[in-house]
Amino acid sequence: MAAARPLPHLGSIFLDARGADRALRVSWHHESGLVVLSLWRENVCAGSFRLAVDEVPDLIDMLRTGLDVAYDAALGDRSDTGPVAHDTAPVYEIS
Repeated sequence: MAAARPLPHLGSIFLDARGADRALRVSWHHESGLVVLSLWRENVCAGSFRLAVDEVPDLIDMLRTGLDVAYDAALGDRSDTGPVAHDTAPVYEIS
C-alpha cells in the first residue's frame, strides 16, 4: 500500500468530529485547475472528489450560507431578539 503523499504547497487538513483517525484533506492543484477533497482514515485515502476551480465559489457560497444559518440559530438560542438577518445565497438541499 502506498504511503500518503504530502499536501501540495496550498492545502489543509481538517479532523473529523468523530475522531482523529478520520480527516478531510483539501489540496489545490493549480496546474490542473482542480481542488481535490479527499477523505482519509488513518494514513489511507478512502475516497476523493475533484472539483473544478470555477466551481469553488459555489461551494464556498454554500458553506457560508450554512455557517450563517448555524450562527443565527445559535444566536437565537442565546438571545430574546431572535436571529440576526444576513444577506445570504439560497440554500440548496440535496435529495
